[in-house]
Amino acid sequence: MGLGVFKKIVKSHLVSGNMRAGEPISIKIDQTLTQDATGTMVYLEFEALGLKKVKTELSVSYVDHNLMQNGFMNADDHRFLQTSASKYGVYFSRPGNGICHQLHLERFSIPGKTLLGSDSHTPTAGGIGMVAIGAGGLDVALAMAGEPYSIVMPEVVKVDLRGRLMPFVSAKDIILRLLQMLTVKGGVNKVFEYTGPALKYLDVTERATITNMGTELGATTSIFPSDEVTYRFMKSQGRERDWFEILPDEDAEYESEIVIDLDELEPLVAQPHSPDNVVKVKEIEGKKVDQVAIGSCTNSSFKDLMKVALMLRGKRVHPGVSVALNPGSRQVMLELQRNGALEWILSAGVRILEMGCGPCIGMGFSPPTGGVSLRTYNRNFYGRSGTKSAFVYLVSPETAVASAITGVITDPRHLGMEPIIVREPEKYVIDDTMILPPSPDPESVEVIKGPNIVSLELKGEMEDTISAEVLIKVGDNITTDHIMPAGANILPLRSNLPEISKHVFEAIDPGFYERARRRNGGIIVGGENYGQGSSREHAALAPMYLGIKAVIATSFARIHRANLVNAGIIPLIIDKETYNRIEQGDLLKVDVELDKDYFRVVNLSKSFEFQAKVELSDRDRQLLKAGGILPFYKKKLSGEV
Repeated sequence: MGLGVFKKIVKSHLVSGNMRAGEPISIKIDQTLTQDATGTMVYLEFEALGLKKVKTELSVSYVDHNLMQNGFMNADDHRFLQTSASKYGVYFSRPGNGICHQLHLERFSIPGKTLLGSDSHTPTAGGIGMVAIGAGGLDVALAMAGEPYSIVMPEVVKVDLRGRLMPFVSAKDIILRLLQMLTVKGGVNKVFEYTGPALKYLDVTERATITNMGTELGATTSIFPSDEVTYRFMKSQGRERDWFEILPDEDAEYESEIVIDLDELEPLVAQPHSPDNVVKVKEIEGKKVDQVAIGSCTNSSFKDLMKVALMLRGKRVHPGVSVALNPGSRQVMLELQRNGALEWILSAGVRILEMGCGPCIGMGFSPPTGGVSLRTYNRNFYGRSGTKSAFVYLVSPETAVASAITGVITDPRHLGMEPIIVREPEKYVIDDTMILPPSPDPESVEVIKGPNIVSLELKGEMEDTISAEVLIKVGDNITTDHIMPAGANILPLRSNLPEISKHVFEAIDPGFYERARRRNGGIIVGGENYGQGSSREHAALAPMYLGIKAVIATSFARIHRANLVNAGIIPLIIDKETYNRIEQGDLLKVDVELDKDYFRVVNLSKSFEFQAKVELSDRDRQLLKAGGILPFYKKKLSGEV
C-alpha cells in the first residue's frame, strides 16, 4: 500500500523504530522554533547541555507572547533571548515583528521538512506540508543539540474534504466541526491528514487555521499536502525555490477516515469553557456581546483580516461592544496599510493591539466582569482570558465581525451582505529587517542575564521507593493553564523556577505552594486528559522544583506526559475506581521498578494497595532513572554514558 503525506515525511526522517501505530519512533528534526514565554527556559536548558552552536538546519527565536515589558523582567528576557540566539546560531525575530506561527509560515516553513516548536500550536506549519509538532522546551533544546525527537507513532486519520465552503462559512468552521465530532480528546496519539477535492479551494493560510486548532483535538499534528496552492503562496512570499510537491499516493493507507461535506457546513461557535463545546451560531443568536477580539495565530492572516476590513467598510461597531485586533505579522499590517483596508478597520472603531499573542494568553484586553467575549482564537479555557468570571466563545472572523456590528451573537449570513471574496496578493511586502541573523563571530557574544534569569539545577537519580503525600486531587480535563497560569503577572517569571513555582495550581488551590514546600514535595492525583492545552513545560518544571515525584491520573495529554518524563516526574495511570478511593492528604508508597509495566502503590493512610500502569518506552525509563532528560543528555553528550 502507498503512503500519505505524513508517513512519507516521517519515512524520510526516520532515525529509529517502525512506522506502525503505537510503536516508539525517533525522527530527525530540521527546524525548531521557540517563543519568549517558553524560549527563555529552552535556552537555559541548551546552555546546561554545554554546546556552542545549534545543529539544526534552522532555528528561530520569536518574541510574541510577553510584549508588555512591564518592569525590567520582560526586557531582560528579550535581551537574554537575543544574545543567546546570536551566540548559538539562531535567527531572532524581534518584538513587534509578529506571532511565531504566522511568521514561520510566511518566512521559514518548507514542505517536506520537520519542525519542532516549544509551543503547542506549532502544527500551524502543517498547512504548508511540514511535519510540525509542538513539544516541551526540553525536547526542543535537545533537537537544537542535534538529537532526534522521540514519539509514539500516531494513527493517521484521513480527513476527506468535499464540496466547497458557502459564503460566510470559513476554515475556522471546518475545525470547529471536527472538535464537535471528536472532542478535545479525540485526537490523542493521532495525526489528521487532509485530502479531497475541496483542497483546491483552501489556500495555505486557511489550511493553517485548521492545522493550528488540530492541537485542540489533542492531536500529535495535522498536515495538508504541498500542491499548486502551496506553490502560489510560497511564490507570493518570494520563496518558490523552497517549494517541494508532496502528495499522498493514490493507494495511500490510513488507519481511519472522516468525510466532511463543506457544502453542508454552517457558521459554528465553541461555547464556554472548552473548544469542543460547539453548536451552530444560529442556535444561540441574540445573546448580548460585550467584547470581540480578532486575530491571534489562528485567524490573523491577510485573508482573514481583509474579510474583516471588507465587512466593516462603511460601518461602525456597536456602541456596547469593545473590539480589538491583534494582527499576526508586520507583513500583514503592511499589506492592509498598502491597500487602504487598515483605514476601514480603524474608522469602524476597532482598537489595534500589538502584533503578538496578546489577549489569547490573557495579556491585556481582558473582558469585563461576567462579560461575553467572542474571539477568533483557539482556546476558551476557564480564566485564560484574564477574567475568571468571563464567558469566552470561539468563532470565525466573519461571525466575530457580524456580532461586533449588531452587539449580539449573529450568524454572518443574516446581515444581508454580498459574499466577500478575498484573494491573496501575487507578491507580499517582504521586509525581514526585524529578523536578526546569528553573529558571524559567536565567541565575541556575551549572553546577558538579568537578575530574574536563574540557571537550572539538575536533578539526581530517581529513588527506588517514593513515600509521599497526595498534595492535591483534581478532576478531568485539567489544563496546563490550571497547573501553571499565564497572564501578565506570571509570564515574566518563566526564566525563574523558584519564583514561578509559587503559582502552581493557584487558580484551583492557592494553598498548594505552601503545602508542597512544607511537605518537601509529594504526589498529584488527576482525572482524565490531565495536562491538556498549552505545551508549557513549566507545568512540569515548576512541580519538579517543588519536589513532585509522581502524577497519578486516569489518562494524560500527550505533550504534558512527555514533559513530566523529561522533568523526572513519573506519570502513573490508574482506573476510575482507584481514583475514587484516593483522597488529598493520603500517604502513598510507590515501588519504582522501571523495568516493569506496573508499579505497586500502597495507600498507607487507608491500608489498601493497587497497581498503577506505566506506559513508558525504553528511552523514557532511562530518562526517569537519570532524574530527567537534562541529566541524562548532559552525561551522554559529555561521553559519560
